[in-house]
Amino acid sequence: MRTNEAAIRMTSPLGARRSRPDVQEAFAELFSGNFQSLVRLAAVMGADDPENVAQEVFARLLLRRDLLADPNAAIRYARAMVCNMSRSRLRHLRVARRAMPRLVPESAPPADHLLMSADASMRVVAAVQALPARQREVIVLRYWMGLPESEIAHTLGISPGSVKTHAARAMAALKKQAEVLQ
Repeated sequence: MRTNEAAIRMTSPLGARRSRPDVQEAFAELFSGNFQSLVRLAAVMGADDPENVAQEVFARLLLRRDLLADPNAAIRYARAMVCNMSRSRLRHLRVARRAMPRLVPESAPPADHLLMSADASMRVVAAVQALPARQREVIVLRYWMGLPESEIAHTLGISPGSVKTHAARAMAALKKQAEVLQ
């Protein structure tokens, strides 16, 4: 190996040696193949700025280059980060909204709400967003992302049995809400 090639080699914390172009290529593939799905995941999870959430996830993932050796580990890590960051942003928004003085009466719906409520898919999204956080996360990862229970459990850091429980409770709540709307 020539000296200049050795100078551009990186060693991951796991001990696997990869060249910078390999890491950059793996990151570019991961980004281009998954950015839009992570934006949609953040949006369905209720993030107010889903593109920023996805961008932040990839910025943090770039700092964890060792995960790029295994694309499956990288995307699992990215999904878990999207869920966690969306949850954190929702908490922050609740606190910020409580601190803001009310400029519009509480009974007045947001202006864009009237336009979106006509679309049936928006009603479904609203129903899913009304679920408790863990139930919403399980439903989105299971039915929208199509992940198996074991992958959902890994992503959310819960047991597979908890995934089943949260999914059943969420489906019961959604069914109940659908009956009310009919």
